[in-house]
Amino acid sequence: MANAANKDSFGRTLFTVVGLCLVCSILVSAAAVMLKPTQDQNKRFDKQKYILSAAGLMKDTSKATKKQVEDIYNARITAKIVNLKTGDFTNATKAQADVFDMDKAARDPKISFKPEHDIASVKRVADDAVVYLVRSEQGKLETVILPIKGYGLWSTMYAFLALKPDMNTVESLVYYKFSGSGETPGLGGEVQNPKWIAKWTGKKLYDDKGNFVMKVTKNPVEAETVHGVDALSGATLTSNGVQHSLTFWLGKEGFAQFIDKARKGGLK
Repeated sequence: MANAANKDSFGRTLFTVVGLCLVCSILVSAAAVMLKPTQDQNKRFDKQKYILSAAGLMKDTSKATKKQVEDIYNARITAKIVNLKTGDFTNATKAQADVFDMDKAARDPKISFKPEHDIASVKRVADDAVVYLVRSEQGKLETVILPIKGYGLWSTMYAFLALKPDMNTVESLVYYKFSGSGETPGLGGEVQNPKWIAKWTGKKLYDDKGNFVMKVTKNPVEAETVHGVDALSGATLTSNGVQHSLTFWLGKEGFAQFIDKARKGGLK
């Protein structure tokens, strides 16, 4: 009788545990599904803030409301999808471009490729990329923003590179997201320091012959030239990551074709 009671007690306990686990998993799954639209909206809002910051349209985004950000973004920013191999815009709408996920597309072998010269350690690149055109209130093109990424010391670093319409003069370089734990605070994390970001404004990426010559350098003389920026103190690998990101994304397997066509008047 004791053995039967023990078995019965164990069975009830097991049933209760399994039942609770099942109920909890259903609740967690339901919560995840219900919260996903809100999470997606928050991610889009956060991304739009950094785009506005890179464009110079909103210096302090910390206190901005969603409506303020959306109003300026919708009025001044046009997202477009470009094919990296041809440098041409696709037929995608602005709404499609606004939600285009380059990382997700890069994970699909059917619409992505493995770069031959992966200096930025991106592993795979989507055939298409999204770019952001910034126009004045009168409709004149003011800035072109390119999303770039590359591995630093501890993480993949995501940034928006804002260029003047000549596709050579830097407006800003704004790092907005890091994978994993991010770069070391006070060292590599200084890529988000406003003082370091300000050093990029007005720098030139290419020389008179069209060669990419921009350098993130420890040499103070080179850093003072129009083609140089100070490397981050004590963060050599993060600084190298910035250099490699620029070299890759402005190269043939990145935005080179798009930049070439844009410089020849393709965006007018």
